[in-house]
Amino acid sequence: MIKERRKVKGKKKGHFKDNLQLLTLALPTIILLSIFSYWPMSGVVLAFKDYKVPKGIFGSPWVGFKNFEFFLKSQDAWRVTRNTIGLNLMFIVIGIICGVIFALIMFEVKKARHVKIYQTASIIPSFISWVAVGYIVYALLDPTRGLMNQILALFGKEGISWYSEPKYWPFILLITKTWQGVGLGSIIYYAALMGVDNELYEAAEIDGAGKLQKTWYVSLPQIVPIIIIMGILDVGKIFRADFGLFYNVTRDVGALYPTTDVIDTYVFRALMQQGNIGMSSAVGLFQSVICFVTLMTTNFIVKKLSPDNALF
Repeated sequence: MIKERRKVKGKKKGHFKDNLQLLTLALPTIILLSIFSYWPMSGVVLAFKDYKVPKGIFGSPWVGFKNFEFFLKSQDAWRVTRNTIGLNLMFIVIGIICGVIFALIMFEVKKARHVKIYQTASIIPSFISWVAVGYIVYALLDPTRGLMNQILALFGKEGISWYSEPKYWPFILLITKTWQGVGLGSIIYYAALMGVDNELYEAAEIDGAGKLQKTWYVSLPQIVPIIIIMGILDVGKIFRADFGLFYNVTRDVGALYPTTDVIDTYVFRALMQQGNIGMSSAVGLFQSVICFVTLMTTNFIVKKLSPDNALF
């Protein structure tokens, strides 16, 4: 028994030495996650306290679930929840479809130089801040000097006051979000396509399959596991909105709240007006719990239908 334990310990030490370089490369990420993700989790306790700065986190009095009532009993709770879930569902579905289509297009491009150009052009928007994107959108939709209204004028149409017409904004936000994120998504799917065995395509050609048939019967089935995994991860964030998108692109205009106000922007305004950190912490915790439950439920369903494609 003692010899076996020594062997196990020796294997563990050897395993650590063999992976020392990989662990060293992972160290900066572990440190960043610890500082900015795990350490702040200690602040979850604020969701159950009436936080007072002089008393600190642990000295402030407990209030139970009172902070959650701020959001759950609010008359706007249904509206912002509906907008958050509805818009995120659109972003997920259209984002995956556009990412897969763009990846398939790049996969058909044979010259590596052209692929790099397309990848670079598609990924650049991902590095543009939402503040800058907000100004770009405003330059297009400015009621008086915007490019869109100038185009409408050329066709004899009346200009639209975009920032007072909420009905257009779900589509505007969808286009903006897709433009900004399709590059990163397509690279993941493109990498999956590069791993498909060429013999499958050769066999399809022998059977007389054309490009569309090879795409439909070979390429797509091979990347379905990646599509499902990406979908599960995205659904796990369905209760959280991209604050930068909804705050900067819409310019937080009150007239657009019926279709663009989401949980994150609603809580931000409430925090700025009331300065109640406990309430905002409660909503943040509520979002995290719902996202966790959604992720686990989605993965459970996928595991029942297709065990090989489940996330865990």
